[in-house]
Amino acid sequence: MAEVLLGNIEEDTSDEEIREFLIRYGFPSFDDIEHMPGDGSRPAVLLTFKDVEAEALRTLQPRIHGIFWKSRTINLVIMQERED
Repeated sequence: MAEVLLGNIEEDTSDEEIREFLIRYGFPSFDDIEHMPGDGSRPAVLLTFKDVEAEALRTLQPRIHGIFWKSRTINLVIMQERED
């Protein structure tokens, strides 16, 4: 399982738009999405990929990190795997 933090997205971006955006750049479809609360200046979502290893997503990270999408520069962080 891997988790990805996709940050600085446009606040009104739908879950489906996020899914389509990532798939367009070669990412697999995520299993869960959690919108992260904040002050609204840099909205983010936490994406969970249940059947994907973090290392596989790290190879795709350069395709998205720093890209300009919907009037914002997107940042993408692969979260460190947690021991349950």
